Amino acid sequence: MFSFKKNDINKLSTLLGTQAKHKGNNYRFELNANKTSHKLSLEIYPGIIIGKRRGNLISVYTGNANLQLHFCSGYVISPMLKEVTFIGEADGKLTGLIVEKEGGCSLYANVDREILSGDFTRLGPEVMLSGIALSLTESILPEKKKKRTGR
Repeated sequence: MFSFKKNDINKLSTLLGTQAKHKGNNYRFELNANKTSHKLSLEIYPGIIIGKRRGNLISVYTGNANLQLHFCSGYVISPMLKEVTFIGEADGKLTGLIVEKEGGCSLYANVDREILSGDFTRLGPEVMLSGIALSLTESILPEKKKKRTGR
């Protein structure tokens, strides 16, 4: 099971351009984009109890929304896009929470894993966006279990 370490927090600090504040059981990043006046707070709770299991919780707070990703299983940093994508997977469905250095955020929930490696041109534009956005995470996802066939 993936758990956030200090090295991960340092990588995120570099990308986001702000130092994390360690507050008890979490790390908090406060993003204030001068150009857009967007404000966003990102909190990472590594390895906490969520219900009856232990996992990573990602919380994002903006002036308009509060978003959470339970059981975050990893993240991908994109220096080119200046964003980080946090990912969680359950039963072949993915949820991605994207946080941008400039204070934007996006959530793609319950996305079928199959569309990440499919032909995006066969998807409607409203579906294509989530596939493209989450395709960056394909390299960190556990390998799919192959179906066994009987003879």
